[in-house]
Amino acid sequence: MFKLVQPAPKHGTVTIVGAGPGDADLLTIKALRCIQSADIILYDRLVSQDIRDLFPTETPAFYVGKAAGNHCIPQAQLNQLLIEKAQKGYSICRLKGGDPFVFGRGGEEMLALHQAGIQVEVVPGVTAGVGAAAYSGIPVTHRGLAQACTFITGHGEKSLDVDWSSLAKMQHTLVFYMGLGNLADITKQLTHHGMCADMPAALIENGCRKDQRTFTGQLSNLEQIAKQHQLRSPTLIVIGRVVELAESLHWFASLTSTNAQIAQMTA
Repeated sequence: MFKLVQPAPKHGTVTIVGAGPGDADLLTIKALRCIQSADIILYDRLVSQDIRDLFPTETPAFYVGKAAGNHCIPQAQLNQLLIEKAQKGYSICRLKGGDPFVFGRGGEEMLALHQAGIQVEVVPGVTAGVGAAAYSGIPVTHRGLAQACTFITGHGEKSLDVDWSSLAKMQHTLVFYMGLGNLADITKQLTHHGMCADMPAALIENGCRKDQRTFTGQLSNLEQIAKQHQLRSPTLIVIGRVVELAESLHWFASLTSTNAQIAQMTA
């Protein structure tokens, strides 16, 4: 006699999705499909309102974001939540701002899910270091100005573990994510290790969103610019000669202004 074995309960899946830096039109088709088909959506702080407006009204959506000093849910607890929901058979859209694998901790979540035997897929997104710079008319690489670009986290648990000497001597674009709170230290360290104080630099607040603000200056006066205009997170820091092109290549601010004028005329 054969003994019938009950099939194992079907596990759900988790798709770790990059939502891009803010503009809903920058969502990939695959990202939108995942948002529309998921049983549950877990989203981060940097997922814009325009993108949240695309969530199906019948789909439960939960905020699990983090801000400096204010974590809605600890990362280990969030990993466990993803595992538990997937084990119950749910299809989960884990929605992150930008790209999940660029300072998004997507790798940590994927490792935890793999260790629990959960099927995981990744949908890349436009990272802020490229998207916000482009919306500000700043190409992160440009012939004759910058042959490479380095992305750096501007936030650390205790201090920034960065090779400042190497960064200061590189002849290419530096892009600091989440660095507004450490702006004074970033500018101090770079100048101390040999970068020219008059190096072109930019601060981009709310990149790729309707309320994006871009301010250009020099490395030496970035802190003054941030205070003068009361910049808040998320603000991207771009340092390098490519910032000189912002005035010539700006397009998003002009487009936004034109669209606002048209809206007033047709109101």
